[in-house]
Amino acid sequence: MINLRRSFIVGIKGQNLSNKEAAFLKKYKPWGVILFSRNIKSISQTQKLTSDIKKILRDKHYPILIDQEGGKVSRLKRFIDTSQFSSEFFNKLYIKDKRKFYSYYNVYINQISYLLNLLGININTVPVLDVRRSKSNKIIGSRAYSSNPTNVSNIGKYCIEKFHQNGIATVIKHIPGHGLAKADSHKKLPIIKQNIKQLNKIDFYPFKNQNSYLAMTAHILYKSIDNKYSATHSPKIIKIIRNKIGYKNLIMTDDISMKALKLGISKNTTQAFKAGCNLVLHCNGNYKEMLDVAENSPKVDEFIIKKTSQLINIIR
Repeated sequence: MINLRRSFIVGIKGQNLSNKEAAFLKKYKPWGVILFSRNIKSISQTQKLTSDIKKILRDKHYPILIDQEGGKVSRLKRFIDTSQFSSEFFNKLYIKDKRKFYSYYNVYINQISYLLNLLGININTVPVLDVRRSKSNKIIGSRAYSSNPTNVSNIGKYCIEKFHQNGIATVIKHIPGHGLAKADSHKKLPIIKQNIKQLNKIDFYPFKNQNSYLAMTAHILYKSIDNKYSATHSPKIIKIIRNKIGYKNLIMTDDISMKALKLGISKNTTQAFKAGCNLVLHCNGNYKEMLDVAENSPKVDEFIIKKTSQLINIIR
């Protein structure tokens, strides 16, 4: 039952659940589980893994997430080569020939959705709605559709709509915008100095009016708004996401173990909730860290229960 779960999403180490991980899922009941390439070897193995997870949580619609963006972020590379199908590729097609864009992107999303449904995965962490800038860190690069915020918004809307039609929920990222970051947040905290007027016009724009049931935060310090906390940990930024950007659904953190966050796993977790995030994401499968996240994550509240029920209406 949804109301017995805790407000976090967790990764696991291998291609099947260890006894320790199975006991962890049964005891702490995370809101969801995220899979990576390390968890995926074959169709049958992945199907068994997702089935085992869903059986432990007693929910055939239990949230299982993956980062299948295409381009350089592809967790399904054992089954399909999407290396050329980056967000940037589809934006170039969108500019050159919109008819061809809609045809190609539709086929691409249908194929990815087919694989995800086959594997028992029901949430894809796309689209990336970061606006690419000339001095952006390469960590975003071709993962961003465009340097034009209107194009990013329009393609993102289409991406969400098509995945929803295929029974796959989505996660817009990295809210409120990662494009100006000159550092890789996996390694250090990026600091953005632009004022809110500039940010609102460009970086925040693509996240407005998007119909995704999940949004993932950016581990970025927006110095003109909050010179102490990154977006993930900032009540001021979460308030902007809710009020100025107008995002009304579930806010999840980016991976809480990334080096941009300096408070340690326990405090990284509690500060994210304090800031107003609904769900905390932990990816690396480190069991001790998983315990820290679990012990510091509250039970899901009425808001999460309501939004999860709406999300489940999309999932097949």
